[in-house]
Amino acid sequence: MQDALFNFENKGLTITQKNGKVYVSLDESLLFASGKTAVEPKGVEALKNVAKVLEQNVDINIVVEGHTDDVPMAGKGDIKDNWDLSVMRATSVTKILLQSAKTLDPKRITSAGRGEFFPIDPAKTVEARKKNRRTEIILTPKLDELFKVLEGN
Repeated sequence: MQDALFNFENKGLTITQKNGKVYVSLDESLLFASGKTAVEPKGVEALKNVAKVLEQNVDINIVVEGHTDDVPMAGKGDIKDNWDLSVMRATSVTKILLQSAKTLDPKRITSAGRGEFFPIDPAKTVEARKKNRRTEIILTPKLDELFKVLEGN
């Protein structure tokens, strides 16, 4: 994953590992204009690279989580609040992943919106809010296969 995304690291993308999961975190600045759900061209490029890696690793489940800051949305059009924004952004990312990798099984992907409720930095500063506006692609091994092996023993 790191090799495929090398050009985007430190440019709005970070990869971390914790609790047996890999987190690919993409800043809002890499993916979206403020308050928007359409992915910007540079974000599409990064997501295409992610999709290629996911396509090759069929034993991984994928959760795409949208996160916002704690500033309330104005409630215009289809986006009524931060919940809506986070869910719609996660769905936009999911669709690009699926369109970019023809053999990526949609059953492996879950799209979720977390709104402002899982901040990286709880401070009420511009810098903290910027960190909190992100989309995370969380990769986990398919545990159902592991359970089948364990049950067989």
